[in-house]
Amino acid sequence: MMNAKFLGTVRYVVLTLAFCAGIAADGLAAEAPAPSAEDALARSIVKKADTVRFPQEGFQVDVVITTAHPGDSADVRKYRVLSKGNENSVVMVMEPASERGQIMLMKERDLWMFLPEVSQPVRLALSQRLTGQVANGDLARANFSGDYVPRLLRNETIDGEAYQVLELTAVDRSVTYQKVLYWVKQSNAWPYKAEFYSLSNRLLKTCKYQNFQSMGGKVRPTRLVMEDALRHGEQSVLDYHGMKLRELPDKIFTKDYLKKLE
Repeated sequence: MMNAKFLGTVRYVVLTLAFCAGIAADGLAAEAPAPSAEDALARSIVKKADTVRFPQEGFQVDVVITTAHPGDSADVRKYRVLSKGNENSVVMVMEPASERGQIMLMKERDLWMFLPEVSQPVRLALSQRLTGQVANGDLARANFSGDYVPRLLRNETIDGEAYQVLELTAVDRSVTYQKVLYWVKQSNAWPYKAEFYSLSNRLLKTCKYQNFQSMGGKVRPTRLVMEDALRHGEQSVLDYHGMKLRELPDKIFTKDYLKKLE
């Protein structure tokens, strides 16, 4: 049986280690730099631009994606998107008819595809190509403020308008792009242009936000033009229409509920 002296020594050692660990943790917390005013400004700009692009509330919107390849006829696809809080979304294929019934489900940064002929959903990457110049994450997730660490690079004047240019660095490798250069109009936080880069810092494509109209209770870009940075003339145009705010219960954004969606 352990004597009292030995137990007392053990207790002293444990308490001493716990005390030292607490001091070390406090020291690390104290050393963590507070966000600078410039960092806070950059985050605010990106967050405001996110709310311009899409509502924070639950909503439904239809998207027509037209992809053009030089010398080929245009490829047209239609989708319906249900989204809630920029963290949960469902993307349903409406056309072509041969793919109708396919559904993508996004929860935070996890993405699955439900195929009618397959019993279990298939895991997908946000960066994987959906169609043309459009990646899965371009349609399923539009949360720049949640996926990237922003840094304000400079101010630019384009056609007499002032824009703030930001560099967005991915929080991890699961997001759609590893780096984004983002132009936001200073007066109203309207997104103007984005350049998307790979992990190796190669420019993949550019996106221009166009045709601002009232949609879902706010003026938003209703057209996105994505152009391939390497293959001249290859582009995908995303046209948004029919946006309406909807109460979307959490159960919609579950794998078990996918088969019930139409």
